[in-house]
This record gives sequence, structure tokens and C-alpha cells, in this order.
Amino acid sequence: MKFFVNKEWLVEQLHNEQVVIADCRFELGNPDKGEKLYREGHIPGAFYFDLEKQLSSPVSIHGGRHPLPDIDQFKLEIEKAGIDSTKTVVAYDGGENQFASRFWWLLTYAGHQKVYVLNEGFKGWGEAGYPTTKDVPEVKSAKFDLNIQKEMLASYDEVKEVVNDKKKPPLLVDSRDKARYLGEIEPIDRIAGHIPGAINKFWGEGLENGSFKNSEEQKQRFADLDQNEPIIVYCGSGVTAAPNYIALKVAGFQNVKLYAGSYSDWVSYKENPVARGEKP
Repeated sequence: MKFFVNKEWLVEQLHNEQVVIADCRFELGNPDKGEKLYREGHIPGAFYFDLEKQLSSPVSIHGGRHPLPDIDQFKLEIEKAGIDSTKTVVAYDGGENQFASRFWWLLTYAGHQKVYVLNEGFKGWGEAGYPTTKDVPEVKSAKFDLNIQKEMLASYDEVKEVVNDKKKPPLLVDSRDKARYLGEIEPIDRIAGHIPGAINKFWGEGLENGSFKNSEEQKQRFADLDQNEPIIVYCGSGVTAAPNYIALKVAGFQNVKLYAGSYSDWVSYKENPVARGEKP
């Protein structure tokens, strides 16, 4: 299964009406910047998808800082971009791959089978001298039939059951940087630490120069894990866990789920325990 494409391929597809491009640039802490960058210049034909307006629901007491969007609303948003099941869809961001991966995960979860992340993102595109435009494409009309892939999503109740079951539960993989996992710092959420039982695999280690590492390199990253065992991956709010989800798939893991609410959802329940330090 293929998960990403390169800029050399995409530049040849700019006039291919069967290819739809999604610009997912965003900056955490500066939510207006992504759309501003899009207005200043983007890959020709690209539609803008905002992390907080289109790829998430409004924040509430529970559900984390970037709750999954209402799936019917998401369906309408992708239909406006002309996305149906026949289209090949390519998502890009600034080159971090976290926001494009969020879009990839959502569209795949909705049942689309031909969605890819653009390695190197807009940064690599610009460095190659490829064309950009300020022109915003017209809203299109399409019909996308939802086919929810339930096996991709882990619910809060499922994660809680994993934490409470000490026998042989699915493995929890924390995708945040090590300092946050250890509980040494916590710049955003209510309390520092990680979900008890989780191990740490920083999502950024699955990338190099804005591109996903290849299958062998990803296998080396996860060499201490059993490919036959189920895995639930999470991060702070479900965004940076998405590239780790893809990386696990690239490494050959079949049974992988995303806990969309992630750590921010977990600690929204004050009774939930957290762990600190190296020991899971």
C-alpha cells in the first residue's frame, strides 16, 4: 500500500482532473496563519482545509483539543472540493507532514482508498521552483459515499479498558516528544505525564527532511514491537499521532488504531491516572 507521493509526480498531474489537492497548512498557536499562507500562494488547484474549522469539531469538555469533525460535515467539505471515490487525493502542509497526515487519516477513515501525503510539502515544492498561484479554485460538486473504517479508531472507553486491564492489552504508543512523555514539561494540557502503560515513539523520528522514512527505516524504529499485536497510537490532541499511524503502517503493522482525543482527552477526566518517567 502506498501512503505518499513526491513533488516530481505531482507537478506532472496539475492538469489531471482526476487528481484533487488539499492544502492543510496550519500553525498551532496561530490558527489564522495557514489560511493566510494559502491566500499568499499555494499549489495550483489546491483547496484549503483548516485544521480547526474543517478537520476538527469545536472543543468541548471532553474529546481533546482537536476532536474529530462531524463526519457528515466533513463529507460536505470534501464534496465541495470535488472529491468522490474515483479521485486521487494528495494532501500537503508546510513540510511537517502532521496536518497533511491528519487529512490523510480522516479521508481514509471515511472510506477513501486513494489519498496520499505529499512528501516535503509546500516547502519542498517551493524549493524546487514549481508553480504556485493565488487563485482559489471554484467550489465543485461531488458525491462521496461514506464507508467508515471503524477499525482505525480507538474510543476513550477502549483506551480506558486497556489501562485497567493488566493482562495483555493492546500496546499504547505515545507520539509526543520525550520530555512531554516523561512529564518533565507540559506546555498545554492540564497535567504532565502520559497514559499509564504507554511507551514513547516520537512522531518526528519517522520523518527526514520533510519526507517519510522508507519501510526498512520504519521497521527499525519499531523493531522492539510485535507486528502481530494491536497498537493504539496517540499524542497530545490526535494530530501528530497521524504521521506515526502512517509510519506504523509503512513498517508493516496491520492492527493500528488512533485514539483521536489523545492525551488532552484522557486528562480531561480528572479521575484518570497519569504516569511519569521512563517506566510505562
